Amino acid sequence: MSAASRAPRGSNRARRPPHARRRAAVLLLAGTALLASALTACGSGGTSGGSGNTNFITGSDGIDTVKKADRKPAPDLSGKTVDGKRLDTADYRGKVVVLNVWGSWCAPCRAEAPNLVKVAKENADKGVQFVGINTRDTSTGPALAFEKRYGVPYPSLYDPTGRLMLRFKKGTLNPQLIPSTIVVDRDGKIAARALQPLTEEKLRTMLDPVVAEK
Repeated sequence: MSAASRAPRGSNRARRPPHARRRAAVLLLAGTALLASALTACGSGGTSGGSGNTNFITGSDGIDTVKKADRKPAPDLSGKTVDGKRLDTADYRGKVVVLNVWGSWCAPCRAEAPNLVKVAKENADKGVQFVGINTRDTSTGPALAFEKRYGVPYPSLYDPTGRLMLRFKKGTLNPQLIPSTIVVDRDGKIAARALQPLTEEKLRTMLDPVVAEK
């Protein structure tokens, strides 16, 4: 046996050029970030704010609220609803708007749906408009079935890729999980946010003070 054949073989990793090792490290970090993102989807909630100075206060119930003077404008959200109609939230200016991000595949969304429906009906004559944002449903069929099952009385924008959620600027109380619920005041500014499925009581805790504002 020759000396060359007796020499210990180095690992493939040791023989990789530096640029290949750097590329592998970048891919590993990207995969880790993607996994973290997947784990937060359809989560049970959280209390972190958006990037920047949001000036929000997180209550013991996990609901983020902002004083009227510190609120930031909500983006105008427009597009087709799950039933194919056009909707633009700018048309609701002057009303309190409740935005709920949901998916038919999301168990916490199913759990909170009856609570949203009940509170929406109770506040329909108080200048309150609920609007859903349906996301990550690959077709409108499951979303329509969801609305029928729970008797949802308000429209939902169809947003399978989450592009509408990206319209919320950094430094605002933006939706970060599914489900998320945001209350927008009559001036079109974000007043409260919850990153969790809501009971009737918690939804009213978010909504009632904004409805009572003059």
